[in-house]
Amino acid sequence: MPKLPRNLVRRKGRPGYYFRSKARGRTKWRSLGTDYEAALRKLRSLKADAGELEPRSDVSVRAAAQQWLTSYVVSQRAPRGRELAKRRVEMYLEPYFGHLPLGRLTREHLRAYRLHLERLGHLSMQTVAHILSDARCLLIWCEDAGLIDRAPIPRKLLPKIPERPPDRLTDEEVEKILSIREPYAFVVRLALGTGLRWGELSRAQASDVQNGSLLVHHTKSGKVRRVPLSGALQKELRLRVGKLVPFKNSWSFADQVKRHSGVKRFHAHRMRHTFACRWLEEGGSLAALQHILGHSSIVTTQRYARISDDLVMREARRLEGQGVAKGVAKASSEGCG
Repeated sequence: MPKLPRNLVRRKGRPGYYFRSKARGRTKWRSLGTDYEAALRKLRSLKADAGELEPRSDVSVRAAAQQWLTSYVVSQRAPRGRELAKRRVEMYLEPYFGHLPLGRLTREHLRAYRLHLERLGHLSMQTVAHILSDARCLLIWCEDAGLIDRAPIPRKLLPKIPERPPDRLTDEEVEKILSIREPYAFVVRLALGTGLRWGELSRAQASDVQNGSLLVHHTKSGKVRRVPLSGALQKELRLRVGKLVPFKNSWSFADQVKRHSGVKRFHAHRMRHTFACRWLEEGGSLAALQHILGHSSIVTTQRYARISDDLVMREARRLEGQGVAKGVAKASSEGCG
């Protein structure tokens, strides 16, 4: 028996299928008979009469995707997210099964779509997961909009992404980067002191500095947030006017930093990772870091809570010569003797 569409249910101890609806806090039941196909037709008719469903059996995946972009995506995502969603639809979803009628789309189509993306070769598993997430979001929206009875989303559609440690800069690399000439060094100091994304950095204005914090507008989540500033940064920012960062392109900025510092693996986003790791290593709370970085979920922030090998070695050196370490060393020497 296929998975039942939304509002079509079986009642315990009673034969047949029922239409379930809620009004004013009360649940209403309506019998649709014992034949599944007939019950399904009656369900669609009831939804259409109630204005919940406009029968569109001929709607293609391409047409549904365009409606999703202009309805859901425009109202729920920031400009960058809208651009990415449109690109994923145009480059991957539409060429693969945009021609198919939406009502004929099955779970097997989605599984085959995942395999197709993985076989392209030039996409990372993270990118594949993002593309599939958009496909899943589209189908859930189609179900809510009444274009299909049930979103055909298979279990475990998204690939598992192996957890990677934060790609931070080492203390030696930070020292080299901070020694380069201005205004590059200032941008590095600002990034390492605030943890801002490049887009947030490049739009920051001197007028955004208020009461010891930097007011961050146009964020990835669309929410305004305040990032605390150190005393040294506050003092330095008092002397500035207009835009704080005189660079637009992160790649050209990174190329100049590499050339002047000799740190070949430098990337602008690594300064954000470095800020987050240092915050936690110096005793800052995870909840405060979530707010500063602008993460919607603390799960995203928790990846920075994995301590690094370098921190473990520093902690071991700090404990060397103290009570426990001395006792272990003495026991080891006596055992060898």
